[in-house]
Amino acid sequence: MTDMTEQNRTTGPEAEGETPVQTRKATKRGGGDPASRGRTTIADGVVEKIAGLAARDVVGVHAMGSGLSRTFGAVRDRVPGGSKSVTRGVKAEVGEVQTALDLEIVVDYGVSIGDVARDVRENVIAAVERMTGLEVVEVNIAVSDVKLPEEEEEELEPRIQ
Repeated sequence: MTDMTEQNRTTGPEAEGETPVQTRKATKRGGGDPASRGRTTIADGVVEKIAGLAARDVVGVHAMGSGLSRTFGAVRDRVPGGSKSVTRGVKAEVGEVQTALDLEIVVDYGVSIGDVARDVRENVIAAVERMTGLEVVEVNIAVSDVKLPEEEEEELEPRIQ
């Protein structure tokens, strides 16, 4: 009777004069961290949307944009299928690692414009840097109007009768 250890020893590829198969160690293809493979570009409009939403979240900001752009925006918002433009009053210049923003805002009457501008800057910078990873080098704010309490919201009435 054949010993089991002897049988195992003689039945492998070495028994027939073949060389043993080399086992390969698994290696990552492409090398390096997967997050660094490729390039991500962020469009100006993406940064503008983030900044516009962040600016609108600040207490004391009544609206974004100049009177003319708000008027056109109100017309555009009334068109069926149209949506509110969150980028109204926001202009972004986006580079590879940095961005600069220009915002035009309307503040509520009675609030400190300096405090509102500071809060808008902080909120916009935090949101843009957190979501995009871009460094915000500047946020320029132009206050184009003050919303008075007795002013009614701008309603466009149809001129066709």
